[in-house]
Amino acid sequence: MRLIWSPDSLADLIRLPDFLEPVDPSAADAVVVSLNVAANRLLEYPRLGERMPRFRRREVRRILVGSYELRYEVQPTAIIVTRLYNTRERR
Repeated sequence: MRLIWSPDSLADLIRLPDFLEPVDPSAADAVVVSLNVAANRLLEYPRLGERMPRFRRREVRRILVGSYELRYEVQPTAIIVTRLYNTRERR
């Protein structure tokens, strides 16, 4: 099993510290580290997160990491991180 970050999730990962750095630079670094640790944990426990029923044909799940939601898809040979959101963001 391998971990793949989608282009959207990589853009999210880059954007999150830009949002936090002006307020608290150390928090920005901590968030990125926490999200990376959580994503790598999925390699060991791929079904750790809550399944998202609106994605019926795909196994899309989500986990909360602090105030961030990490969405991912479980495939036979890979975990694909699809998006990262601050739970306070309007989407």
